[in-house]
Amino acid sequence: MSGIDVGEELGARAAQARALSLLRIRGRALAVAILPAAVAVVLFAAGAQGHLAGPAWDAVRWTVLAVAVLVLLVTVLVAVSVARARPAMSPTVPVPEEGAPDLYRLVRDLADRLDVPAPSAIALTPDCDSWLEDRTHRALRRGAGAGADAAPVLVIGSPFLWWMRVAELRAVLAPVVAGTGPSAHPDIAAARRFVRGLDASIADAAAPGRGAVRGAPLAFAGWVSRLLLRACRGHAAEMERCVAAAASMRAQTVDHGLRISAQEQVGLAYAGWDRLLTRVALPAWRMGRWPSRLDAGVVAALTELSRRDRLADDFALRLGERPACDLLEEPGVADEAASLLAARLFHGGPAESGPGWAPVDWQQYPDEVVDRKWRTEAARLHRVLDTLGVPRATAADPAVPTLARVMEHLSGSGGPGCPGEELAAGIGAAVAREEAEAPGRGGPQHGVPGAGAADDPLDLWGPGPLPLFPLQPPRTGTELLADHVAAMVCCAAVDTAGAAPGLDWLDGPALLVGGERRADLTTPVLSLVEDGDPDPLLSWLAEVGVRSDKPVRLV
Repeated sequence: MSGIDVGEELGARAAQARALSLLRIRGRALAVAILPAAVAVVLFAAGAQGHLAGPAWDAVRWTVLAVAVLVLLVTVLVAVSVARARPAMSPTVPVPEEGAPDLYRLVRDLADRLDVPAPSAIALTPDCDSWLEDRTHRALRRGAGAGADAAPVLVIGSPFLWWMRVAELRAVLAPVVAGTGPSAHPDIAAARRFVRGLDASIADAAAPGRGAVRGAPLAFAGWVSRLLLRACRGHAAEMERCVAAAASMRAQTVDHGLRISAQEQVGLAYAGWDRLLTRVALPAWRMGRWPSRLDAGVVAALTELSRRDRLADDFALRLGERPACDLLEEPGVADEAASLLAARLFHGGPAESGPGWAPVDWQQYPDEVVDRKWRTEAARLHRVLDTLGVPRATAADPAVPTLARVMEHLSGSGGPGCPGEELAAGIGAAVAREEAEAPGRGGPQHGVPGAGAADDPLDLWGPGPLPLFPLQPPRTGTELLADHVAAMVCCAAVDTAGAAPGLDWLDGPALLVGGERRADLTTPVLSLVEDGDPDPLLSWLAEVGVRSDKPVRLV
């Protein structure tokens, strides 16, 4: 027996030992619950045989019986609550086998090589991670083939499919697929169901809107579940660690040499995905547009990163191989579905497209997002200035918005209590008000059990408000003011100096002057906003050829 086999065997045995410890905790809890009933049976049996006779013992017998009945009723209540509580299911995009036969074939061949059960289905998640998810609970089952004994579902991060090559994806998925072996062990499966049931019961008890009549029993069941889960926490964590170790040891027999380079691509994909979401997608989401090809954008972002880091030659050789997205029959459809789900998870957009929530492709991004963002923010800036009673810079035509008006108001206003603080507060209030009035935020029927469960992947997650995973903390008033002043400068540059809106794959909206990106606007704007010093910005405007006194077109 090789060292790998020994390590895998030790990991599997350790996981099974931890699973048995969890099941023993469940058994002890059940024993405590039936102990009063057992004592009552003994007392009544003794009384029937003429032992422990007398009025005092009769009172003890009936008292113990009453306690036993009460404890059994409470036990049934907790057991039913744990059994019926619906575990949260990760929001994913299902991938049917007819839509990705090559991907299913790759996963099944991988399972055969690892000698483990194949996953029952495949789903995509808009994140750089992959895992197995148990969906055997009756509330989570979908399709005629789903049953209590079905194998877990393989969830694959959608950026992996577009960035990785087929061989790299197989190497990354090997330790994940290998986890179906321990998952099939009865003790481990039972222990996982027990822990997930406790967790779901606690979440069910914490859900709002239950009412006093129904909420009190659920709250008590949640309290008992919390006690049990606290006792299980250490064993459950160690069991999962041992399962992961055993799966990793088993996967070393498959593409071991390629796994090192594949893990490097995982890190790159994560960096590119995070940059794409925070710098490129988030501005579009705030404008009511959702990029419909986020996964394809990851490839463009990482290709640009490799070009800037002078790694283009190595990446060009790698990109010549077959991408993993070719394993899908319609990669564009899958990319669009994952992109919409990402918008809902990370921003809280509606579940469907509409007048204020429309898809946008990368060719339209500069005009539909960048230019519109600049002009919307510039218009908001001037509305707040109007509210504050700031006079227009052009006396001849007071209705004309100009950059000079903004600069004159902020010049010499650095320090606490300055006009810039009042302007920043006004912009912050306006942004918060507009975001609160945005239609469809959070999606229809989210969190209502059974409502659209077949269509909305977030219904099986739970009643939590959207976004589930905010990308950034709320922006401060100063940050908002700097963004709005920069937007006003960009509008003036486009309208008076022949500049154009553009897209930088790593930094998002960009100002193009003479076809080249100008990335040096932040420092002059901050000098004006924070210190009230207009000189750096005036020098920048003169260099680019921007006229601050000319009117600017707003939305």
